[in-house]
This record gives sequence, structure tokens and C-alpha cells, in this order.
Amino acid sequence: MKTTTKRMKTKTIALSLGLIFVAGGLYAADPFEGTWKLNESKSKLTAGTDKDTKIVYNSRLIRDKVTVTTDDLEGDGRPIHSEWKGKFDGKDYAITGDPDANMRSYKKMNDRTLYMTAKKGAEVIAQGLIVVSADGKSQDITQPLPTL
Repeated sequence: MKTTTKRMKTKTIALSLGLIFVAGGLYAADPFEGTWKLNESKSKLTAGTDKDTKIVYNSRLIRDKVTVTTDDLEGDGRPIHSEWKGKFDGKDYAITGDPDANMRSYKKMNDRTLYMTAKKGAEVIAQGLIVVSADGKSQDITQPLPTL
């Protein structure tokens, strides 16, 4: 099994159990706007899963676009910084710095829910829902999506 495939499988398993993020930007107009930090004590993570994850959503840098930056540590301790710029319109936009994906799309399902897809070339490597809690203090990521 390739290291990348194994790493993605580990990430997918961990994220499928639901990661909970604590908000840094609680009072932003958009519930996603701001800095979100992984709360490992409230998350179910498997060995080798990324740690110290921080995600920043910023729609103020580029007109009509959102910038999503992610900083974390791979399971082996290597730092990773990725950056995505696009719209929450369901279309693919390039991502830089992610060793597992080169395209990502987000689609806003409602005010508090995003549907995310990550691709490596034409292959979909991850899909999930990102939901901000009603009080705006946490995010729940479900990945992969359960089959109905």
C-alpha cells in the first residue's frame, strides 16, 4: 500500500468519526469565517492522524473568493501548510501544499453546512460535510460521507 494511500485512509478513518474544532472567530458574520483549532480531547483520532490542525477561513482577502489555509503536523511530525482559494460554489479550485490532493471544492448547503470534495487528478480522494454548531463554537467534520 502506498504511503499516501495509507495516510489518506488513516485521515479518512479519523475524520469519519467526526472531528470537533473549537472556534477562534466566534462572532464573524459568516459562521465559517475565522480560525478553527482541532480539539484532540474531543476527537477520535487513529495513530498516524494529523495533529495540531488549524484551519483559517478568510473571505476578506480576495473579493468574491474565500481563502482556506490549513496548518497541521503529519502523523510523523512533518509540518504541512496548504492553501485553497475559490468560491463555495461546488467547482474545483487548485490547492497548494497538500501532498494528497491538488483540487478541492466546497459547496454551501446552508448557512452552517459545507460539502467538501478533494481530488488528486480526476480521482476523488475525500468527501465530507463540515457543519458549524448552532452556537458557532465548534465544527463537526464527517468524512467520508455515509452511504445511504
